[in-house]
Amino acid sequence: MNKLLLFGLMAIVLVSCSKPEASFTAGYAKDESTPTDISFKNKSKNCANYIWYFGNEGTSNEENPTHSFKSFGNVMVILEGKSATASDRDTQYINIPEPPRKKVKIETSLGTMVAELYNTTPIHRDNFLKLVNEGFFNDLLFHRTMQEFMIQGGDPDSKTAAPGQMLGGGGPGYTLPAEFGALHYKGSLAAARSPDAVNPQKASSGSQFYITQGRKFSSMEMANIGAQMGITYNEEQKKKYAEIGGYPYLDGQYTVFGTLLEGFDVLDKIAAVEKDANNRPFENVVMKISVIE
Repeated sequence: MNKLLLFGLMAIVLVSCSKPEASFTAGYAKDESTPTDISFKNKSKNCANYIWYFGNEGTSNEENPTHSFKSFGNVMVILEGKSATASDRDTQYINIPEPPRKKVKIETSLGTMVAELYNTTPIHRDNFLKLVNEGFFNDLLFHRTMQEFMIQGGDPDSKTAAPGQMLGGGGPGYTLPAEFGALHYKGSLAAARSPDAVNPQKASSGSQFYITQGRKFSSMEMANIGAQMGITYNEEQKKKYAEIGGYPYLDGQYTVFGTLLEGFDVLDKIAAVEKDANNRPFENVVMKISVIE
């Protein structure tokens, strides 16, 4: 009897002294068509409860969670397993592939442009797609066009504007937080906004956007602009501004959320139209935007 009691006590001591061992594997929740949806298989030992850390995208206490990532690339995922007296962590870098970029068709009276939207600016991407699907942009104007700079549209007041009417103040009634990162190469699709004096957060207009035309900049010009703007451009970026062109003075000041794939000649045509003193074209340039499925 005493021996049985002793063995029982030893077993209890061994169990209580077993250290938690956190471990997990990861895979697609469905298949490669939804690469940002990841399911996690918990293979931990001696753990009573768990907490998962999904990079900077929150946590979960589920044993085997599924998470839809908003970011992509190498994302750090941590599983912490806990017992009554100790804890252990398994840290892994999960490669989240970039999902296919959504594309939109911008039809105008001067031709058609095709643009793709960046997944790195999800707030602007999703808002633009929402407005496109609602037909918000249809029959609006490119109301401001400036050669070697950009063409701007998306003001809902332009749909019924009289000839010569000043435009640029309309919107859907909300703004978007800035998502800086991409640069203003020729063809970049970016969000317009109010000036810094009334908009120190540099929040974007909810609907007004522009497409950059700009011009080509030499390496010396880029070095001067970088010093002026406090931006260090790498060699690849300077080469792109020299070969493709754009407008680097807007970098880090306005959110770029996409780029043209087709229709650069249409961009040039719209930028070159005759316009009044407020850069509104004398002849309306009407748009219609649709999502390319």
